[in-house]
This record gives sequence, structure tokens and C-alpha cells, in this order.
Amino acid sequence: MTQNSMSTTGNLPTQKNLLIFTSFLGILLIAATYIFGLHVLAIAAVSYAVSICFEFLFSKVRKKKIDRSWMVTPLIFALLMPPTAPLWLVAVGSGFGIFFGKLIFGGFGKTVFNPAIVGVLFVQISFPAFMATMWLDPVTDLVASVTPLITLGKGLPFNYAWTDLLFGMVPGTLGETFRLGIIVLGVILLILKIADWRIPVFFIGSVFLMTWVGHLINPTTFKDPLLSILTGGLMFGAFFVATDPVTAPAKPIGKMIYGFGLGFLTVLIRNFAAFPEGVTFSIIIMNAIAPLIDNWNNKDEKIIEPVEVMV
Repeated sequence: MTQNSMSTTGNLPTQKNLLIFTSFLGILLIAATYIFGLHVLAIAAVSYAVSICFEFLFSKVRKKKIDRSWMVTPLIFALLMPPTAPLWLVAVGSGFGIFFGKLIFGGFGKTVFNPAIVGVLFVQISFPAFMATMWLDPVTDLVASVTPLITLGKGLPFNYAWTDLLFGMVPGTLGETFRLGIIVLGVILLILKIADWRIPVFFIGSVFLMTWVGHLINPTTFKDPLLSILTGGLMFGAFFVATDPVTAPAKPIGKMIYGFGLGFLTVLIRNFAAFPEGVTFSIIIMNAIAPLIDNWNNKDEKIIEPVEVMV
């Protein structure tokens, strides 16, 4: 049984849960608007406009209604963009993600990769100058080439206060900076069982533990473990992206393995690859492995064949 077939048999979020999830994303968008300015709303509006156009056209071609997840993907995509992103870049990324990440697979419940991550990775690789070097500092209103994660990874003097990291007064993507809000809203998602606790706990926990052990062995390569989980998009990715029930494994043990794999790949990419952030890459890779995890999880299940009775 593949991940897609498992996801469509009762593993999809209800309309109520989707509304709650979307409202929490909306809170983070409002916080980002307060931190970075009104251009944030323009980014979200363009992301929604392009996504809805694609959804509408496909619904007409397939003669089906627009599925209930239309409100989630463009908002996640917008929150994964830098605050200085030009609107044409938002349109390209949103359109690419919704088309190649969702619609060509048949829509909600049938995707292999998280559509928002597909769009972000496309523009991140295709237009690195806009996605990796033009960060808006909300304190000075100046565009800089570094974020707290880049500063930490390069071993530069780390002058960001803990309160700045938690309340979002630092450069970063729209959804990643208000970490206190992410943690509070993320925990509520876990309490309401809208998101499964195993994925964020094993994701964040494995990043902390592996970085802590690595820091004891080689502090030059592996940085402070607490700062490592409070910089970059780890918190947002763990609570609001990796927990997507469609692209994650379906069973509890599989979710734990999935979360650990996310953490391992994030630490590997952050410390040894050319990209400073490993969260988006780790999610897309583990999305591809998720069906294998489920299949491995099912290998011991007995299949009862029908018995032909001779009369």
C-alpha cells in the first residue's frame, strides 16, 4: 500500500481542522506583517491569487469542485518566502508549487511532496539572489545578507538577543521569525490532535541531540544546540509543514522514523552542505521516503487470503 492510498482512507484533516490550521497560519501572517510591513500582505495576496487561478482551471477541466485544502498551500508558501521577495517571484513559485506539487498528482490527498515546499525549492534554486541574500532586518529596516542561522553557521559574532529570536525581531522568512507564536500555536495543534506530536518532537529533538553531541566533539562545526533549534525555519517547518498528514507516514512508528530522518538530514545539510538551511530540503527528501517507511512498517502484517470452500 502506498502513502497516497493510505492518506485517502481517513488520514485527511477535516474541514474544521483545516480552518483551525489556516487561522493559526493567519496569526503568523499578521505577526509577520507587524514585523516586516505591508509588503507581507501583498506576498500573501499574490500567492493566493495565482494558486486559486490554477485550482479553478483544473477544477473546470476535471469537472470537480475545488478541494477544501485550497486555503492552506498558498499561505504556507507565502510564509516560507523572504520579506523582500518581489511579487513576480511569488507568482512563479506559487504557480509552480501548486501545479507540479499538487494538481498533476490529482489534488488534495494524492500528493507525494508538500506543494508549498516544491514551490519554495524551485525559486530557491532558480533565483538564489532573491531567496538567500536579501534579508530585511526589522530593527534597522535595512536589507542584509545574513540571518541568525547564517551568522551561527559561519561562526560570526552572534549579537541577537533571546527575546529577539523569540519575538521575531530578526531577519528571516515571514513565517519563521515569530518563534514564540509558532511554539504556542504548534503546541495547541498537538493538544487538539490536529497535528501528530511525534513528528515535531522527534524532528526538533533529534536536531538538538545530534547538534549537542556534535558540539561536544567538534564545536567548530556543530554550533550551540539551543541556538540551532531557535534559528532558521526549524520550528515553523516542524509544526506547520512536516506534520502534513498527506505527505508524512501514516503510522505512529513511521512518524517517529520520519521525524528523526528530518532531524538527521537537517543537521547534515546545515553543517556540511552549501545551503545554510536544511529544513526545506529535508522535508522534500523525507516526503519521497515516506511511502517506503509505511511499506516497511507494514511488512509484518499478515494478509488474509480468501478461502475457497468446496461444497
